[in-house]
Amino acid sequence: MKLFKSSAVPNIDYAHLTYLTLLTAVLVGSVLMSRTGLWKTLRQLATWLLIIAGVAFAAALWSDIRKNSAPAKKLLMQDGAILIPKQADGHFHVTLNVNGIEIPFLIDTGATTVILSQKDAQILGFDPNKLAFWDSANTANGEVKLAPVRLATVALERHVDRNIAAYVNAGKLPVSLLGMSYLSKFSRLEITQEHISIWR
Repeated sequence: MKLFKSSAVPNIDYAHLTYLTLLTAVLVGSVLMSRTGLWKTLRQLATWLLIIAGVAFAAALWSDIRKNSAPAKKLLMQDGAILIPKQADGHFHVTLNVNGIEIPFLIDTGATTVILSQKDAQILGFDPNKLAFWDSANTANGEVKLAPVRLATVALERHVDRNIAAYVNAGKLPVSLLGMSYLSKFSRLEITQEHISIWR
């Protein structure tokens, strides 16, 4: 079994990080330059650091809330291509019709095949207790056990493929992964900052 790993890269708000760093430096400098006693200075410094940490935590929490509450961007059609837009979390997600059931996937060009989470496998009628997890793959989080399965139909918009090989992950996988074994069925694939475009 070939290795697979997530190709997603976390987004970093460098402007926000720079602002917090400069604010911290200004506050620390102003406190240290004051003519108060050492212990009072240290107490003031600790107070300001706690305030800054609280503000930074609140800003990060609000950013996550905004991302999670943002409406999902829909697929687009352009010049014969299916455009899969980047979602608010910075990743590319797509919902496929698998055996007549809508299953959400995270597009992972670092994965060699289709990997189902146990939750999605159960939705599709596979009983994890009856699957044979004899295969394995090495990931960034170590070795995981995999059980091979077959998907009768997998449809993306008007494109329908049959008898698709997939694997059920024995570990905790928050979302199923759509790897290259399926993506390579399309004749052309382009990745930009905002979209993945695929042609059949």
